[in-house]
Amino acid sequence: MVKNEPIRLQKFISQCGIASRRKAEELILQGHVKVNGKTAMLGDKVLPSDKVYVKGKRVVIPKTNHRYIMLNKPRGFITTMSDERGRKCVAELISDVGERVYPIGRLDKDSEGMIVFTNDGDFANKVMHPRNSVYKFYRVTVRPSIDEEQIIKLETGVELDGKKTAPAQVNVLHQEQGRVVLEMILHEGKNREIRRMCEAVGLEVARLKRTQIGGVKMGMLKQGAWRDLTETEVKKLLANPFDSGKTI
Repeated sequence: MVKNEPIRLQKFISQCGIASRRKAEELILQGHVKVNGKTAMLGDKVLPSDKVYVKGKRVVIPKTNHRYIMLNKPRGFITTMSDERGRKCVAELISDVGERVYPIGRLDKDSEGMIVFTNDGDFANKVMHPRNSVYKFYRVTVRPSIDEEQIIKLETGVELDGKKTAPAQVNVLHQEQGRVVLEMILHEGKNREIRRMCEAVGLEVARLKRTQIGGVKMGMLKQGAWRDLTETEVKKLLANPFDSGKTI
């Protein structure tokens, strides 16, 4: 934040490590944010000298270094930092990080694999923004089998909620009686998109695991474990893994 230069309130909240910009917008709309004692409105801008409160607590942009964490999420955990219904949250798995971080994107409760957490709001926004087309790789086990027509439908797009999904890449990794393992590569992030795409073409998803985001692979990280990303990996999160010539 440049001295004496106003920025949008949701960006300020994101830079404080409280929430993503999208979640910050929701907090503002719900009336949970005050600036200098007045309830804020979406579109407000703030200066470094302004006093910003979220749910009654003063927030400031931290002076600590940014953190970038990779977690291998097990099934059964929801991608949120707290849950009013008492369900298991990913926050439990990164409670020993030592700083407040939040997830970039999400995986549904029944899915597993790679999630990145950070307290760098600007970076999180870049990873999530559609214009940056950050590819995500999934290992998907489906039943009962798959044919060429179904693959073509998945790759060219299926209609969900009245809108066609973006082009995807589908590779058959392993096939046996009643079970097929696919690699699916997408750059969209709609709610339960892969499960709904597969259902739309007559496939049941038995297991779904995210293995790579951008140019960063999860590798052998144990389920339920986390680690800091290297500086090179942080840069590779926004890299196009197909720059070597492979296309989607």
